[in-house]
Amino acid sequence: MAFEGLAEKLGNAFKRLKSKGKLNEADVKDAMREVRLALLEADVNYKVAKDFTKKVTERAVGQDVMESLTPAQMVIKIVNEELTSLMGGDNERLNFPSKPPAVIMMCGLQGAGKTTHAAKLSKMLKAQNHRPLLVAGDIYRPAAIKQLQVVGAQADTPVFEQGTQDPVKTALNAVKHARDYGNDYVIIDTAGRLQIDEELMNELKRIKDAVNPTDILLVVDSMTGQEAVNVAKTFDDLLDITGVILTKLDGDTRGGAALSIKAVTGKPIKYAGIGEKLGDLEVFHPDRMASRILGMGDVLTLIEEAQAKMDEKAAAKTAEKMLQNKMDLNDMLEQFRQVKNMGPLKSLVSKIPGVKNVDDMNIDDKIMDRNIAIILSMTPKEREKPDIIDAKRRKRIAAGCGLKVEDVNRLLNQFRQMQKMVKQFTGKNMKKKLRGMNLNNFNMKDFPIDM
Repeated sequence: MAFEGLAEKLGNAFKRLKSKGKLNEADVKDAMREVRLALLEADVNYKVAKDFTKKVTERAVGQDVMESLTPAQMVIKIVNEELTSLMGGDNERLNFPSKPPAVIMMCGLQGAGKTTHAAKLSKMLKAQNHRPLLVAGDIYRPAAIKQLQVVGAQADTPVFEQGTQDPVKTALNAVKHARDYGNDYVIIDTAGRLQIDEELMNELKRIKDAVNPTDILLVVDSMTGQEAVNVAKTFDDLLDITGVILTKLDGDTRGGAALSIKAVTGKPIKYAGIGEKLGDLEVFHPDRMASRILGMGDVLTLIEEAQAKMDEKAAAKTAEKMLQNKMDLNDMLEQFRQVKNMGPLKSLVSKIPGVKNVDDMNIDDKIMDRNIAIILSMTPKEREKPDIIDAKRRKRIAAGCGLKVEDVNRLLNQFRQMQKMVKQFTGKNMKKKLRGMNLNNFNMKDFPIDM
């Protein structure tokens, strides 16, 4: 998962700090030396790592920290604040003009994922009730226009293309088309190259001068580490980009690019690609990312994903059945489908506070598919009354879904455990809370968790 290696090394450094009741300047400097090494191993720019630890040290050796009752926690708080600042502070939104459409120009090297992320961005904007238009501006890569049409259809977004004519003319015509047909966002997919060359940059400059984009988003592969930062700096010097989309962040265990780009270019990371599906795009929140790095989880993003991807009516229906202690396997099936719709299990687990070393956990995403297959192999009566499922029925269910009887037993045991937990939610106060639950007004204070 993202930042897995860095999070582990920082955790070890802070563990040693926590073991000391009182801290002195030498303790802080020793810890910051470990932090700097951890950042360098995570492929963070050397100057960025050096400046970061210097700032933390200057703040951490202050009198307020040294005389605090929990000095180690104060140091971690400072590191959290400095990490947030390093990655940009607040999340940066897309610019939107007083007179639509907003024009977004996507740029980057070939293979970085411009076309796919143009479609991902359009899907996200559609979910926010906008009317985006994708524009095919890559006339050089074979089948680039066709690829944009395919992913555009998957994102339910129209694609404007005019063959292999000059991309500048296509971009101008697309903006006019958007004004005429009420599209409030125009996303231009430009051509990439295997390396930065003068011809490419001149074409991008001509498109920029012609359509005057409200945003120029650079798509970079986070897995390339410092090379991603170098690419970002070069594009920014030539085009004055407004932000970055960092792809493959879910697979980057080091995270050096995410921690260096803002400091080196001065331009924020606006979005992060966290998977291959078109829905796997997140707004980049520096404060939440800092919390993840320090093992504090990311509950806010988890709640937002639930709001966006869960069926609120189905959730309310299940909650009502929980109150009446009438849950059956149909409800469990619905829960499995809802969780599966929220994305990879590892990604969900990594956002839970206190959970570390997610990559070392034996988390199998296919478990949801197997559980769904088991329940679908049951008769309607068996789903409503699981108690009637005897050994003979279990054998038939296992054969029907192509799994073992042990798998069926495991699921039924899981259901019984869930029933036991539901009985704990039968108090009057909890009933009121469950009935009043609304995913749009979810408050973690209603359900305090002792971490």
